[in-house]
This record gives sequence, structure tokens and C-alpha cells, in this order.
Amino acid sequence: MAQVSVIGGGLAGCEAAWQLAQAGFSVILYEMKPLQYTPAHHCDGLAELVCSNSLKADRLNSAAGLLKAEMTRLGSFLMQCARKCAVPAGGALAVDRDQFSALATKAITEHPNIVLKTAVIEAIPDAPTVIATGPLTDGKLAQAIEERCGTRLSFYDAAAPIVSFESLDRDKIFFAARYGRGDADYINCPMNREEYEAFYEALIHAERAPLHDCDKAAFRVYEGCMPIEVLASRGVDTMRFGPLKPVGLTDPRTGHRPWAVVQLRRENREGTLYNLVGFQTNLKFPEQRRVFSMIPGLEHAEFHRYGVMHRNSFLDSPRLLDADYSFRGAEHLYFAGQMTGVEGYMESAASGMLAGINLARKLSGKMPMILPRETMMGALAAYISSAATEDFQPMGANMGILPDLPKRIRGKQEKYQAYADRAMAALEAYLQAQK
Repeated sequence: MAQVSVIGGGLAGCEAAWQLAQAGFSVILYEMKPLQYTPAHHCDGLAELVCSNSLKADRLNSAAGLLKAEMTRLGSFLMQCARKCAVPAGGALAVDRDQFSALATKAITEHPNIVLKTAVIEAIPDAPTVIATGPLTDGKLAQAIEERCGTRLSFYDAAAPIVSFESLDRDKIFFAARYGRGDADYINCPMNREEYEAFYEALIHAERAPLHDCDKAAFRVYEGCMPIEVLASRGVDTMRFGPLKPVGLTDPRTGHRPWAVVQLRRENREGTLYNLVGFQTNLKFPEQRRVFSMIPGLEHAEFHRYGVMHRNSFLDSPRLLDADYSFRGAEHLYFAGQMTGVEGYMESAASGMLAGINLARKLSGKMPMILPRETMMGALAAYISSAATEDFQPMGANMGILPDLPKRIRGKQEKYQAYADRAMAALEAYLQAQK
């Protein structure tokens, strides 16, 4: 069988390498860590989660849950890893990120058909290849991709701070789930109106870290991972209708709904670390400590990681890629991950799965796997290969990209369940037809 190269050991690269190896191909997976790191990466292992440890909602009648169900049905090994190291997160699937990376690294390095090589790749190989180097692709490889693809698009992404649980003031915080649904897995830091408005004023006037690697006039942020200070700058109540919304929560000290609530989600299984939900930020580190310590319960918080912001780049994929993630005009070149314009951990992994599966099928003389548009994976593949190119932007899993249901359903949950049922049925029918 032919030897295949996969460049990039993130979620997309790992899934691509796994699918190719499972199909019987000899795979070389290239990862530049620990020789070189991007501004967002810090650990040596594969499949590093850099922004949040949440893989989003887990229920089937949600876009994120449907995506994970489809991936599981198609044999995602990262979904197996995620289940093994899940941490309590209400209705979401969140993981201990260190254990998740360790499990993925172990699986990849122990696979008999995969060789993991540490190297900084500077050119596109003249061989069957999946490029999954992520949105921070830089240097000579980025130049080579630009030469092959044309102009790149860029935006900015951010990560939230992580604090230690033992440093929180237990008298000011409480565990609860919204509306009492599910387990009380989130820490809630309630604010009254005076506390919120003081926090808001401090946040919008706090000093931000400088941007070094792009023209500030071209600075853009992605709406799905917006820095909290950028959100706050849009109006005094924007945070209260976003990550700080108090709906469905009651402060046990007062018996009333707070004016605003900052939520913290468990970062590891032991519950020793928590991240500030929705608090992606580009504030300078001393400013993060000063401003975020105004949150009730976080006055003496110990920060184990400050929030950071970094440039993200992605291809003009509708002009360049087909729905099997192959590069148009190149015989055996595929792209996967966020650089294709999918947004999110599992979306990136799903694109890696399909890129790996389809390169394997191509090398085996088979037709590509183009999943039905009714599936979430199929809809995402269709989006990145056919969306309008004038202002192409990253897209995460959402029910809005699925074809309309034949019959209108008014209830949101009932409608989403119908989408999910149709998707899983369409996927099953497609797979049965392939046999």
C-alpha cells in the first residue's frame, strides 16, 4: 500500500492519520512540537486543546451532539478518548485536556501503521498528503500554501483563563445548573447590579495586549470565540445577554436571580482547576488579574493560565476544496481542520476523519465518501466547498446549515430532534448503500 503523509498532530491530523491507518495505509504523521510551538500551544502531546476543554453539548437534539453521534458511528477514535476522560459539565461533553491528549498520543504512537515524526515541514510533499496544520500555520509551509492557494484570510481567536478551585471564596460562589436541569457542575459567581457595572467599567477600560503579527487596521475577531472585552465594548448589557446571563439561576444567599453570573467550568477530573466560561481575552496579564479579581469569589484567585489571543488563518475553501476535502486540481492533496473553515474542536476532527477516509478511498480507486446534506458532517463539508466566497467565514455545527424539514415543527426541541433523527437515518442509509 502507498505511504501517506499527514502534517499536523492536532485533532484533525490525528483523525486523518487514524482513518488512513485503519484502512491499511502506512502513515507518517508529522508534528513540529516540541521543536517548535505556536503561540497557542504549550504541551508536547498530540490533540492538544488550546481554547476550552468543552466539546460542547452532548445531547442528540443539539448540533454539537448530533455531530458527535455521527462521528461515533463512523469510528472516531478521538470520541473514544473523550468518553474515557470526560469531566462533569452538565449537558456538555468536557474533558480533562491533559488526559485527552495523553490518550490520543498513546493510541497514535501504538498504531502499527503510524509512524510519528517530529519535524517542521516547510513544503507541500509531492506525495499523498493531508495538511492539517491548523489556523496558526506559519513560516515556509504557510508561504507554500499561499502560493498554491492564493490569498489567505485571517481573524483572531482567544483562550480563557484557568484558576485553581482552592483559591476561590466558597462563601460567595455556588454550584448549580440552569433551571436545576442536570447535575450542578458549574460554579456560579453572582453579581448584583453595582458589582456588575463596576466590573463592566473596569473591563472596557483595561489595557489590552499589543498585536504584533498583523496590521491592526485589519484586526477582526471571530464571533464564536470573541474576547470578553470586545463583547463588553458593544454595550453595558451585552455580557448579561451572553456568557453572564443569569437566567435559570437562583442565588441561594438571596433567594433571587442575580443581576449577572460568571460561570466556571471544571478543567480537570480532580476538580482542582476551573476555566472562566466565555472569558476569552486579550487583556495584559496584570490587567486580567486586576479586573477578573473583581468577580465575586475570585478576589484571591490563583491563575494557572492567563487568557491569550492569537491569529487564525483559513483558506478560501469554497474556491479551493471539494466536499471530500480534496484540493481541486491536485491529485492526492487534502486539507483538514480549522484551516478549511470549519470552527470547533469536533468540527475539525470530523473534517480530519473525512479527509483521511477520502484519501484512502482515492488511493484504493473508490468513489469519495460524500455524506448526505441531511447529516451535520455532510452539511459542514458542503458549506466549506460551496458557500459564497465574497466573505467566507468559519462555520461550526448548527442546525441552520441543514436542509429544511419537509414539515414545519414549531417547538424548538421537537424540531431539533426531528433534524437529528433524520440525520442519523440518512447516515445509516448511506452507509448501508456503500456495503
